[in-house]
Amino acid sequence: MTVSEIERLILLLAKVPGLGPRSARRAALTLIKRRESLMLPLATALTEAARSVRACSTCGNLDTQDPCIICADPRRDGRLICVVEDVADLWALERAAAFPGRYHVLGGVLSALDGTGPEDLRIPQLLTRVVDSGAVEVILATNATVDGQTTAHYIADRLAERGSTGQDVKVSALAHGVPVGGELDYLDDGTLSAALRDRRSV
Repeated sequence: MTVSEIERLILLLAKVPGLGPRSARRAALTLIKRRESLMLPLATALTEAARSVRACSTCGNLDTQDPCIICADPRRDGRLICVVEDVADLWALERAAAFPGRYHVLGGVLSALDGTGPEDLRIPQLLTRVVDSGAVEVILATNATVDGQTTAHYIADRLAERGSTGQDVKVSALAHGVPVGGELDYLDDGTLSAALRDRRSV
């Protein structure tokens, strides 16, 4: 491997989120030192993923099959739809193994600054899916950012319009506040405010 090929490897690794130039150099060095046990299997896995992974036409999840394994699972309740911004958010919720329904990936959030409107996201597909699936609840699991909350409010308004025409769908959002095991002294002001606002009876 020539110096230029090593530099190319480092430059490509540095584009991966979470890896800066220094981390990319360390990663490249590790790959080169462990060529047989790590680099070649990784190259094969990347090639296979590039060839076979696709977006699910139903929910937008990434999988090697379409519909994805979640949408194809008959044990999942298709009348419960959890709306997320990105596939990473879907994977995070799946790790918790607490949601029995199905998902809908928007592919981003509404953002006037970035010029992202409703037509740039998978919102029309969501509205159609709510009708076709006979959904009884839509859970808006967008991030607690300004754009995330703006997106959630927009979707809630559109679903409310559907409700006025006869399809009554419950719209809910993830609770925000004190995390499990969290100490109040270490929480930011926004989290504490949300926790107080969304307090519940015990």
